[in-house]
Amino acid sequence: MSIHLIDGILSPFCYILGYATGAGAFWWLARRRGLNTLGVACVMGAGLIGGLLFGNLVQFLVTGGPGKTVIGGIAGGYLTIFLYKRRIGLTRPLGDLFAFALSSGEAVGRWGCFFAGCCYGKISQAPLSIWQHGAWRYPTQIYSSLAAALTFAVLVYAEKHRLFPENGLFYLQGAMFCSFRFVIEFYRVGDIMFAGLTVAQIGCAIGLLFFGYKLSTMQLSTRPAVA
Repeated sequence: MSIHLIDGILSPFCYILGYATGAGAFWWLARRRGLNTLGVACVMGAGLIGGLLFGNLVQFLVTGGPGKTVIGGIAGGYLTIFLYKRRIGLTRPLGDLFAFALSSGEAVGRWGCFFAGCCYGKISQAPLSIWQHGAWRYPTQIYSSLAAALTFAVLVYAEKHRLFPENGLFYLQGAMFCSFRFVIEFYRVGDIMFAGLTVAQIGCAIGLLFFGYKLSTMQLSTRPAVA
């Protein structure tokens, strides 16, 4: 069996496993918080479908080719969830559940990128480089997987110790994702857009400002008043 055939099998398997892992993490937290209802399950499905559609659409608009972009998927999923929740009249925040789903799903799904050879790194002379696209390169897919796994571990710790009010984990996950992705982009192959930064880095910088602001204001609003 050739290495290309093995990669062709492992790549979709990892993607499917990533989606399943994300859904499992979402439902685990839903049960923990008493939110394991049919309505919440439908919201999860709407977010998954919206994320997939927008992720593929943004990738096509930016590159002109097939594929998926995580940033586009997150934005599309967020918009779809917002509209669907308004339609069914659900007002309770569910961001923490999606934070668990996104980080755990990416930690597994990025290995699909690794075996597919997409989202690859720049040419590297580092000892831990991998051979892809005819050269030794930074294993940026693995960097992204490890960053997502670390984010998920932090979220689990924060959830078990109740470090944030409801929806705080969503803002924490967003801030960590944007921070890690901004740095990893320096090692990934990508077109420079402005001031030496890629489109993803500019998006992450904006996202970090947003998530950091929401997280800081949330913490300030829940801080007990000093007598």
